[in-house]
Amino acid sequence: SSFRSPFQRDRDRVIHSSAFRRLKHKTQVFVEHEGDYYRTRLTHTIEVAQVARTIAGVLGLNTDLAEAVALAHDLGHTPFGHTGEDALDESMRRFGGFDHNAQSLRLVTRLERRYADFDGLNLCFETREGILKHCSRRAALKLGDLARRFLEGGSPSLEAQLANVSDEVAYNHHDLDDGLRSGLISLDQILVLPMVQRHFQAVHARYEGIRQDRVIPEMIRSMINEQVDDLVAQTRQQIEAEGIQTLEDVRRAKPLVGFSAPLAAEVREVKQFLFQNLYRHPRVVSVTDVAEGVLKDLFDWHLDRADRARDQFEGEEQLLRHVADEVAGLTDRQAMLLHDQVFPGRAQWPHRSAHRS
Repeated sequence: SSFRSPFQRDRDRVIHSSAFRRLKHKTQVFVEHEGDYYRTRLTHTIEVAQVARTIAGVLGLNTDLAEAVALAHDLGHTPFGHTGEDALDESMRRFGGFDHNAQSLRLVTRLERRYADFDGLNLCFETREGILKHCSRRAALKLGDLARRFLEGGSPSLEAQLANVSDEVAYNHHDLDDGLRSGLISLDQILVLPMVQRHFQAVHARYEGIRQDRVIPEMIRSMINEQVDDLVAQTRQQIEAEGIQTLEDVRRAKPLVGFSAPLAAEVREVKQFLFQNLYRHPRVVSVTDVAEGVLKDLFDWHLDRADRARDQFEGEEQLLRHVADEVAGLTDRQAMLLHDQVFPGRAQWPHRSAHRS
């Protein structure tokens, strides 16, 4: 390109991909029909990229690489969030299961078909490597240098590490925000968390007489700022302590991007709270239970259709992987509509006719 660096081009190719557009109708926590103001996979991805790009700039890293990895990290997510992933993982268990990180890599290397010269998006090695947050040994053996660290130890680039931690920063805080907005968790509940209580009190001390509807946004913003500041300081300290000078030093070292020990403990408390009180809330579970059944039904339906053309596939694994690609590529809306057409009346969605926020 005459005007863009390789990583800028990677970022732009991700943004223009079909998989990126589909994220706008894929679940973060709340299924599409439950409200228009809750986060989706797309808005989550944008928030992750914003955090990653900001911190990368402060640390003097490659901002375009950090942003490209962040924008691509959830491309392979199924409809209905982690519930959909669990359903596909069970259906694919005989052949290594299903993992949305590996599916994101599969999308950018094979499944996107937008260019005359190649399948996928032809992204740089560093971007593709950064997408792989997790990888089984079985999968790593097939991926060569891209997944070498999962076999031999070591770390990916600092930009990839940063995108990973930025994901955590983003979802912890926007899930708190959405949980409070939905009424599934209350302010009184989260004030037992030391981090939340500290920032809640700081907001009231800073803004005497603040309106209640502005407290939570100010508190969450303050929490994010504290974590970004801590992340920058701790990462700089660890880079210096490990004597990091080159990319090879980074690859041989333990992960270098992270929080200080006290703040890391508080972040874990927030994650545990969300898991117990939001992700496992009866209202959320009532929807995800239906979603799991929908995905399993659609997998079996697509499998039956693919089985009729079995001679087009090189063995059972390729056939099943094709079916997983078809199902994972659906949005929440597409999955619900298709299921209604193929299995009318089977899925009883709670809250489907509820008022949209």
